[in-house]
Amino acid sequence: MIRRRKKRAWWRSPLFLSLGLLGLLSCILIININESRNLYRQTQVLMGTFVEVISPDKRAPAIVFEEIKRIEELLSKYKPDSEVSKLNKLSKLCVSSDTIYLLREAKNFWLMSEGKFDITVGVLMDLWGFSDKKYNQPKEAEIKSALRLVGTEKIIFHDLDNMVELTNSGMKIDLGAIAKGYAVDCAVARLKESGIRSCLINAGGDIYALGSKFGKPWQVAIQDPREDSWQDILALKNQAVATSGDYEQFFLKENKRYSHILDPKTGYPQDSGAISVTVVASDCTTADALATSIFVLGKGKGLNLIKSFPGVKIKVIEEKDII
Repeated sequence: MIRRRKKRAWWRSPLFLSLGLLGLLSCILIININESRNLYRQTQVLMGTFVEVISPDKRAPAIVFEEIKRIEELLSKYKPDSEVSKLNKLSKLCVSSDTIYLLREAKNFWLMSEGKFDITVGVLMDLWGFSDKKYNQPKEAEIKSALRLVGTEKIIFHDLDNMVELTNSGMKIDLGAIAKGYAVDCAVARLKESGIRSCLINAGGDIYALGSKFGKPWQVAIQDPREDSWQDILALKNQAVATSGDYEQFFLKENKRYSHILDPKTGYPQDSGAISVTVVASDCTTADALATSIFVLGKGKGLNLIKSFPGVKIKVIEEKDII
C-alpha cells in the first residue's frame, strides 16, 4: 500500500517566519509594534507554494509577487507556455537571459557537486510520480531506461541567440531545486531598486531576510524533520536560508520512505543518511541549490563542498541523530 503523509499546514513549512503570528492568517495584515511601527504582510500562491512577504514598506508585497510571477512564467515546468516547458518539448530553444543564466548556474552546481545536483531529472520525477503526486515505485528496468535521459552534460549552450539544446530527445529539465531561490533573489533585487531596505520573503521555505526588522535581525525557525516543533531559531540580516528534507513530499511503501529528492546517478531517492539540510548563504539561489546538493551528497561530502562557498553555513540532520 502506498501512503502519503498528510500535507503540513502552510504555516508549518520547513522554515517558518517566527513572528508569533500563528493565529493570524489574513491575506493582508498590519502588525502594530509599539503602536508606531507597522509591518505589512501579504501571502499569495506562486510557483506551487505559499509566498509570504513581510515589510514595513507597503510597496514590498506587490513588487515581490510581480517579480516572482515573472520568473515562474519562464521557469515552471507546469506552465505549458514557459520557456522550460517549450525546451522540454522542442529540445532546442532560444531562451531569455534569466533562463540561460539559471541553466548555466545549475551546470556549475552540477560540476561542483560531483553530478549530484542535476536539473535533468525531470523524466525520473515523472516516473516516480512526484510531478503529479501520483506516487509510484517504478521497476528497475524503467529506472535504467530513464537514466539514459539524465545528465547535465547533455545540455549544450550556444552563445548565439541564447540557444539551449538538449542532446537527447525526451530529456526533461526540472528546476524545482533552484528556481524558487532564484525567483526570491530577483525579487530582492527589485526591492533594492525601489529603495526598500527591510523585507522578509518566504517562498515555501526559501527565505531571504533583507535588512533588519526595526534594527534587529529577522527571526526564522527551522522545522524539526520528524516532529511538529522547531529545531533552531536563526537571526538573519541580508542573508538567505533554505532547507531540503525528506519530510515534505514523500510516500511510504512497506514502511520505507521514498523522498522526492532523487539521486541522479542511481535514479532512486537519495540514501545519504541525511533527512534535513539547512543552508544559510548570501543569496537564495546558492542556499536552494546547496541544500539539495548536500542532501544527496551526505554530510561528509557536503562539508567539503561548502569549502568552495565562503561564508556559507549548514546544518545537517541525519537519521541516526533522531534515533
